[in-house]
Amino acid sequence: MMIRKKFLMLFAVGILFTAQAQDYQWKEAKSGGYTYKYVTNDPTQARFYTLKNGLTVILSPTKKDPRIQAYIATKAGSKTDPATNTGLAHYLEHMLFKGTDKYGSLDWAKEKAELDKIDALYEQYNKSKDEVKRKAIYKKIDSVSGVAAKYAIANEYDKMMTAMGAQGTNAWTNFEETVYTDDVPSSSLDRYLAVQAERFRNPVLRIFHTELEAVYEEKNRTLDNDGRKVFETLFATLFKNHNYGKQTTIGTVEHLKNPSLVEIRNYFNNYYVPNNMGVILSGDFNPDDAIAKIDKAFSYMKNKPVPKYTFQPEQPMAAPIVKEIVGPDAESLTIGYRLPGNKDKDVLLADLVGSILTNGKAGLLDLNLVKKQKLLRASAFTYTLQDHGILYLSAAPTTGQTLEEVQTLVLSEIENLKKGNFDADLIPSIINNIKKEKIQSTERYGDRASMLQSAFNAELDWKDQVAYVDDISKIRKEDVVAFANKYFGNNYVAILKKKGENKNPQKIEKPAITPVETNPDKQSAFVKMVNEMPSTPSEPVFLNFDKDIQKSKLGKAEVLYVPNTENQLYRLRYRYKVGTLNDPKQSLASQYLQFLGTDKKSSEEISKEFYKIASSFNVSTGEEYTMVTIEGLQENFDKAVKLYEDLVVNAKPDETALTALKARIAKSRKDAKANKGAILQGLTSYAMYGPKNKFNNTLSDAEINAITAQELVDRMKNLNNYEQTVIYYGPEPLKNLTVKLGTMHKVPATFAVAGPLKSFKQLPQTKTQVLFTDYDMVQAETRWIRNTDAYDPAKTPMVMVFNNYFGGGMGSVVFQTIRESKALAYSTYGYYVQPSKKEDQYYMMSYVGSQADKFGDAVGAMNELLTTMPQLPVNLDLAKNSVKKDIQTERIMQDDIIFRYLGAKQLGLKDDIRKDLYTNVDKITMNDLKNFHATNISGKPYTYALVASEKNMKMDDLKKIGEVKKITLEELFGY
Repeated sequence: MMIRKKFLMLFAVGILFTAQAQDYQWKEAKSGGYTYKYVTNDPTQARFYTLKNGLTVILSPTKKDPRIQAYIATKAGSKTDPATNTGLAHYLEHMLFKGTDKYGSLDWAKEKAELDKIDALYEQYNKSKDEVKRKAIYKKIDSVSGVAAKYAIANEYDKMMTAMGAQGTNAWTNFEETVYTDDVPSSSLDRYLAVQAERFRNPVLRIFHTELEAVYEEKNRTLDNDGRKVFETLFATLFKNHNYGKQTTIGTVEHLKNPSLVEIRNYFNNYYVPNNMGVILSGDFNPDDAIAKIDKAFSYMKNKPVPKYTFQPEQPMAAPIVKEIVGPDAESLTIGYRLPGNKDKDVLLADLVGSILTNGKAGLLDLNLVKKQKLLRASAFTYTLQDHGILYLSAAPTTGQTLEEVQTLVLSEIENLKKGNFDADLIPSIINNIKKEKIQSTERYGDRASMLQSAFNAELDWKDQVAYVDDISKIRKEDVVAFANKYFGNNYVAILKKKGENKNPQKIEKPAITPVETNPDKQSAFVKMVNEMPSTPSEPVFLNFDKDIQKSKLGKAEVLYVPNTENQLYRLRYRYKVGTLNDPKQSLASQYLQFLGTDKKSSEEISKEFYKIASSFNVSTGEEYTMVTIEGLQENFDKAVKLYEDLVVNAKPDETALTALKARIAKSRKDAKANKGAILQGLTSYAMYGPKNKFNNTLSDAEINAITAQELVDRMKNLNNYEQTVIYYGPEPLKNLTVKLGTMHKVPATFAVAGPLKSFKQLPQTKTQVLFTDYDMVQAETRWIRNTDAYDPAKTPMVMVFNNYFGGGMGSVVFQTIRESKALAYSTYGYYVQPSKKEDQYYMMSYVGSQADKFGDAVGAMNELLTTMPQLPVNLDLAKNSVKKDIQTERIMQDDIIFRYLGAKQLGLKDDIRKDLYTNVDKITMNDLKNFHATNISGKPYTYALVASEKNMKMDDLKKIGEVKKITLEELFGY
């Protein structure tokens, strides 16, 4: 995790418009009977408590949304995994969703007797080296697990969180942290704390062998991920003496195949102690009430010493080390330089160096390699952890380049850094942009909580983070040059990611697992108690488009306006009614503009000017609209708008830039064919629309090569002639805004009409067929697609409830069946997707990503659910409650209000659809849901979109599903 980078996003409110440094000091205060510490001039107003048992509690109240982002964080991760059990912290994270002796169990005494047998069997399994004996022991584990599961209730944690209206329920494990995250309604704080306190009291390792199989699937996904291989190889080469490099978070195949439940419990007992954990909350709550409740909930935890991780220093690198990774993804280069850890005196310089190299606008890599189109892409950032850091450089070649040539270009910018070959005003420009970004991040309670959690796990002094801008502002150019020369010599690791077949693919073989009971219709007494805890739900706030949006005119253009009453940031957009369905070349023109200058300024000078005033512009073309976005500080509004308008009016055709852009596009198109995600998306579009579809509605190579610079410049100059809407969110009053824009943005007296929209009609699925594209991978990724009815707003409540119930989360019937019970996939879902335009249709889309050798079982499991939907009244109540809770606590703000309005217009709606949804959700019965499933989903033909390795699939098995059609990459992409 880029710990330091996350802090570039927060602390500048109050110092943006003055050069005077603020005073940041730790202070102590007492309120509500509790003593806490805080940092003066901290915009998060965070309170830091240490309870009697050593538990850290960090509270940052903010009233904007009636929700709370909550983290339970442990200072333990893969760095502290035992060398004999790598991946342990990660699969412990998985198991902490399985419950305790109080929830997740129907009969704890009977379940425990079976779980004790499983413990003993796993110890035998791990000690045995005889494969025949191991298989026999595993068969016993599978058998006893089936008996134990009869006394277990799967997913009770997720059901409790859903019932209280939680969002984003999840967890992650990294080098130095394991973090459990939930975003809950403010009214559910008592319930949340009751569940979390119980969760960590006595976790039970139930339904273990099926969950471990889900971890196997996760491991197999990483084995198919070339980017993950590059990352792990880089760390392993840089850190030979440290667990950053010696171990991976997910663990080795060998260790995953030989888990020890005893070691898992030992790890929990060693690291999940209050003096090694933190509770972090940000949102709408009273901190005095919250701390008292947290203290009461977690006071049972006992303080104990935590094992300290020790390591040997790394040996200096005398020469570059080059490694090669081969896989199906596109070629790339990654370079890593070793840096000190996050408490070193040079860490601020490391952060600044990352921004000097890459800031998206005016960094050395941005201007010299990306802007000049010498590379397809190039970026740099600092990755700082407690004990070491990395300067992480990544780049990709354009057409005709070797990776060695890419390496030379990237290293030349390191040399420019070392020689001080960058503008003196780049550093103050970076500081100004940091300040702007920090204002943006204080707007969101989730960002506050994330910053505080990261600092806690990184063991950083919060005072230093609050003072970050002041401290980094003191750095001089000569300091940067000295730092670069100190750390960046011939002491780097280069990873050359080459495209090709992986000759030695690894995978974890599928074990023989019998599906286990999940008892989804049962409920423990603890869950019943939590769900009955009193809470007062928030009243929903619906949009009134007539009141929430102010409207005006700028000539013939409509102006949609929402005021920013919180700070001095603005976003201005011009929304033009022309897109790729009218004119496929418009997208190319939009890309081209960023590489152009005018008769007075070069493209590089324009980028620098925007960056100096902490502003930016972007032009993007979608299917029906082209959007220009200009944003920054209101005090620089006039400068930024004039810069953009001058560029468009006075842009000079540049054939050299166009030639380079064409080369980059050619490489991007080639790389897309090597990306399994892009391939799956292409197959999905093919399944929906047929061979000619929205995905491959693109220019041919010949058409691209024939385009001239003048043609693209003319398109950008003519863009303003089309019908347009001006969208503004910012502090400028509407009347002043229209007067200002009237002098800078000239709207034509009459609008030009773009060409007719190219139409793509969703095709009915009249027979079941399989669309298959070959890709070198261990897994098989499958989507089911079926186009259904025309849009009807009256269906919205049913669709929302169905998606929550059927396949929309960890408590859904799809997840419970395919992952929890049958252990067939790490990722699986099923949604009835609503269209974004009234002219379009709904479609059903399901997904399973599994090992290729599980493909048949996974497809069979999904088809069972598509044919016959389990009827679980408790889950239906949870689904309806989840929809209502989300509406009760959702607050649509800023320019999101305008985009909700525009989205409603596309659906033919005049009002906020959530009002009707909220009113009608409770009316939905199980019989309604059953009929919806039977009418729209069950017993219908589907088109399967399948990406897998042909070596791992049996075509005869695919033909049993339906007609098989192999789709080539050329057919899929249209070039």
